[in-house]
This record gives sequence, C-alpha cells and structure tokens, in this order.
Amino acid sequence: MSTLQTESTAESFPKMGEIALPTREQALALLTQMLRIRQFEDRCAQLYTEQKIRGFLHLYNGEEAVAVGIIPQLQGSDGIVATYREHGHALARGLPMTALMAEMYGRQTGSSGGRGGSMHIFDVSRRFYGGNAIVGGGLPLAVGLALADKLAGRSAVTACFFGEGAVAEGEFHESLNLAALWQLPVFFICENNGYAMGTALERSESVTDIRSKAAAYGLSAQSVDGMDVLQVQSLATSMIDAVRAGRGPHFLECRTYRLRAHSMFDAQLYRDKAEVEAWRARGPLIRFTARCKAAGLIDEADFLRIEQATNSEIDAAVLFAEQSPEEPVGSLQRHVYAEQPAAPTDVAQSESPLSEAQVQEVGRTMTYREALRGALREALNRDPKVFMMGEDIGRYGGCYAVSKELLAEFGEARIRDTPLSESGFVGAGIGAALGGLRPIVEIMTVNFSLLALDQIMNNAATLNHMSGGQCPVPVIIRMATGGGRQLAAQHSHSLEGWYAHIPGLRIVAPATVDDARGMLAAALRSPDPVLIFEHVGLLNREAVLTSAAFTADLDHASVRRVGRDLTVITYGGSLHKCLDAATQLATEGIELEVVDLRSLRPLDDALFIRSVQRTHRALIVDEGWRSGSLAAEIVARIVEQAFYELDAPIARVCSAEVPIPYPKQLEDAALPSVASIVAAARGMVRHAS
Repeated sequence: MSTLQTESTAESFPKMGEIALPTREQALALLTQMLRIRQFEDRCAQLYTEQKIRGFLHLYNGEEAVAVGIIPQLQGSDGIVATYREHGHALARGLPMTALMAEMYGRQTGSSGGRGGSMHIFDVSRRFYGGNAIVGGGLPLAVGLALADKLAGRSAVTACFFGEGAVAEGEFHESLNLAALWQLPVFFICENNGYAMGTALERSESVTDIRSKAAAYGLSAQSVDGMDVLQVQSLATSMIDAVRAGRGPHFLECRTYRLRAHSMFDAQLYRDKAEVEAWRARGPLIRFTARCKAAGLIDEADFLRIEQATNSEIDAAVLFAEQSPEEPVGSLQRHVYAEQPAAPTDVAQSESPLSEAQVQEVGRTMTYREALRGALREALNRDPKVFMMGEDIGRYGGCYAVSKELLAEFGEARIRDTPLSESGFVGAGIGAALGGLRPIVEIMTVNFSLLALDQIMNNAATLNHMSGGQCPVPVIIRMATGGGRQLAAQHSHSLEGWYAHIPGLRIVAPATVDDARGMLAAALRSPDPVLIFEHVGLLNREAVLTSAAFTADLDHASVRRVGRDLTVITYGGSLHKCLDAATQLATEGIELEVVDLRSLRPLDDALFIRSVQRTHRALIVDEGWRSGSLAAEIVARIVEQAFYELDAPIARVCSAEVPIPYPKQLEDAALPSVASIVAAARGMVRHAS
C-alpha cells in the first residue's frame, strides 16, 4: 500500500467485530425497510411479466443492506444521486410507495409525473435527484450539488451511489479528482455487485481493488461487506459524520451481489447458478433475520407481521397506480423547458432605466472580448449565486483572455480553474445549477465540448423533462467556436447546428458587441441550460456599445440590413461577411436583407419567414458543414411555411465537406467568404431576373 493510500484511510472507523447488536426497535425498523424493498421489487418483476411495467427494469434484490444501512443515516437536507437501479434508494429515502409504483406505470401521479419511469425516479422535495441511466453519469452531478452546498455555506452531504461498472468510466476519475481537489462534502458509495451488466469485474479491470482507486485520489476510502446491514450502517454513519464535519469526500465500497438479473431482459448466461445460490445463502435478509432471531430480538411472528403489512402496502400502491390517470398526449411538449418564472429579482433586467454603470458603458467603443468580460463582471457583481469555472479561466485569464482580471476581483471560490476534464466539470456545473446556484461554465473550445456531450445532452437537456418539471437546469455553458485562424482540423469546428438539434437546450450565437454584452444577462434570466457560442474571429472586432445591449433576449432574430432583392440568413462569425457582401452588391444595384438569427434554438421562424415573403428569395450562410447543417433545417422551414412565396430556389453557402485545413489558402477556400456569398447572391438575383 502506498503512502497516499495509507494516509487516506487513516481515520478511525468502527471495526466490524466492535459493532453492537441493535435494539429490538432498531432491528424491526431495519427488517421492515429491507423487506419493503425486496417485496416491492418482487411485485414489480411480476407486473413486468404481465406487461404492466415496461422498458428496462433493473432490480435491487440482494443489495438492500446498502440503501437501508446508509440512507436513513442522512439528514433531510442532504442530497442523494442514484443509479438506474434506484428503487431501493427511493424507498429508503421515504418516497411514498404509491408515487413510486405510479411512476413505474408511467402515470401522472408518479414521483416524476410519469416522465422518468423505472430508471429516473425524482423527488426534489426530499433532495432525491434521481436515477441516471448513463453509467457514471451521476457522479459529476453529485460533485456539483456538493459544490453548491459548500459555496452556499450549507452543512449538507451529497451521497452518490453507483455500481462498479462506473469505475471504468472517465467520469468516475474526473469526479473523484474534483471532489478531492476542492474538498467537497461528497460521500461516494460504490455498490460493487461484481458484474457490470454481464462482464465480471476481473474481466474489465486490470486492478479490481476499487477502494484503492479512490484512495489514489486522496479520499478516505474503506470497503465493507455490503450484505451485512449492521456493518454498512456503522461504517457509513462514521463516514457521513466525517464528511459533514468538513473532512473532505469519503468513499465506501460495498461488496454486494444482485440476486436477480441485470435487468428483466437479461438471460443471465454469464454467471453460474451455483455462484448465485452461494450469494443468496448469505443475502442481507437471511443473515440479518437469523442473527436477530438468535439474539432474541425478533421472532417468526414479527417477520410474518411485517411481510403481511408490506404486501398490503404494495397492493394499495398497485391499485393507486392502476387507477391513476395517464398524461394526455396534448401535454407532450410539457417540461422540455422550465415552466417557473424566468428569473429571480436579483438577476432580472427589467424595463426600468439602465443602472449608472450601464449608462457609463453606453457609447463606449469596445471589442467583442471586452463586451463579454463586462457581461461576466456584471453577472458576478449582481448575483452572489453566479460563479464561473472552466479551463484556465483564473490565473491564465482564459484561453482567449475573456476572463482576464476577474480572479483578482472575485477570488478563487467564484472564478474556479478546473482540470482538463470537460465531462467532470460540465457535469459539476449542471449539479451546481440543480443545487440552486447560477454556474457559468467555460469550455475552452467547441471541439472539447464533445468530451462533455454526455452531460450536456443526457443531463442538462433532459433532467427537467424526466423529473416532471422538478429539475430545471439553469446553467450557462460558453465556448469558443469557428475557423479562420489556421488552427487546423481539430480546433476549427462550427458545431452549433449539432447542439441546436437537441430539445431542452437553448443555443445562442452573439455576433455583435451589443449581443456579446447583453445575451449573457438574458441567459441568466433563463431557467434553462443555455449554450453560448462565441466565434473566435469576432473577439477583436470593435463597435460602439448601444443601449440595445441591455434589452437582448434569447428568442428573437434581428434584421441587420434592410433590402428588397434577397434575404440572407446567417449567424455568428458569418454575419459580418454577409454585411460586407451586401455592401459590395449594393454598388451593383442588388439590395440584400441580412437576418442575424442570434438564437439557434429556438429559431425565430416568424422573422425570417416575413423577410422571405418580402424579398421572395433566400440564401442561408452557415459555417457548419453542408450535410445535415442548420442551414438545411432553415431551408426546410422556409419550404414548409413560404414555398409559394419563392421566386427562385433556396441556396446555401456552407463550409466545404472537409476537415478544416491548416494552410491559409485551403482554409479560406473551405469556409464561407465574402466572395462566395457575393457570387451566390448575384447568381440568384440575376438568374431570377
């Protein structure tokens, strides 16, 4: 054992031989909780075979000692993040069995309004932040929830449950590193049941000692017999107390076993029946009941009474679920975006006059970069719940110097440098938003965002929907985008259209100094996740800031130049190329109307459709690749809504279908240019005339 591992496990926790028997009252409570979980899941298995519960169903049978040994030791103010096998966690937390069963049925009265089903049980009133169907996907959320508690000064603990399969995921390592680095109040619990779906641990991990992996990050880490509820309870109680006392994150590996299949689809061809039976013989209910009977704490009558009462509770829950209404099809779009008021009063930009500081900014000439920095500074000053985190944003001042000077003004707690672990810190930002803060997360460049796509698409975009509206995610994710700086193929992406494909996200691409200054404030008024794409080619562009910066929103496009002959629809870094092309063509008597989309999700169809109806022609300029582009979506919407208004086929100018090259002449040829826009527009107008 290394020095680090020795030091990280040096805390004094109860030895297993020192654990005292419970009182009769405590024994009955533990037995009741474990039996409720076991019998509930047995009934769910029966209902699944009757096709009343559908989809994936992952049962917790055999692991009850973990949830029952740990969760009752948490306080009501503590948070819980679970896995897709979370029915036992939910019942141990006190979620009503009626609401849980209704969720299994997908009914309106379910704990997640029927939107989550078996794998996504939520109850934010009990700080139960749901199961997560993505292996390891909940770990960064737990880090963020704990960060929110720490920054808010709350003495809460976040318990994070996951299986041993998650240990192979990068998010496991990124999350443990962040939690240890920032000394966050997280209690990580690995429910090691030996099999990640159908692959045994020794077949998937070169080092099977999971506790040692956590210890390597400096966490206090222990292993326990996860089939013994008293051992789990004793060790977990001490660890929770240590986390709450400010002694950093702790890690508990519970060596347990699922007695049923991975899911109800699983034929279990990968494990021997004798192995299952050997574990069944030492299952948590059998061991605990035998021990308590031998000590005279409970008898057979107690067991039968609890079993009968639990069956009656389950019968009532099934009846409740079957009599509960289904959600009407007309509510299909509900909870894709948050429904509560858009902004707290401390961040809202109302119709009232500008502040004195804002008035002083109006009329100043500044760069796009300075406008972004001003927006960040104002957000941090206005609302103490706002903080920033990302790669090199602190001492370095940001890769593009946008956050320069902010560390000195606001300190390390609110300007947080992160490791190069995009999935980990983006997920932590999402978790912090769930915890009531307003995180502004910076991903250095858009290509790095692909390493966080899981968190953005599967958590930020879906949590509010899956929870039935309980989990809005007001996180802002900023990233540099675009080509034109000879940064070659891996640093020149324009992926805005990819993200605009995802419901649940709001996507903006500020192209002017005014929008760079104002759209961040608009994003902070949104209760939804907002991705802001800042084109690197705009950072040094100068303009005079106007009062329009302080009335920006996330929903409307803008006509940047009025014209009669052709509507050019664009966004971001291509806007100024289109305006230059319009100026050039005006000398030929061709008047372009230039529409800046500004927001890519939602798209302001109404504005660009009205423009096309006036000019009867449309050209879309998009720095994304042509195939599957945002430009293609806009073409489709024009055809659907204004086909008979067109006097010419719609045209597109997009990036060439190649990775963006390094040589300047090839890069220029690959990207939309003033010349290519002029040529396309001229051809459309002259051909039509």
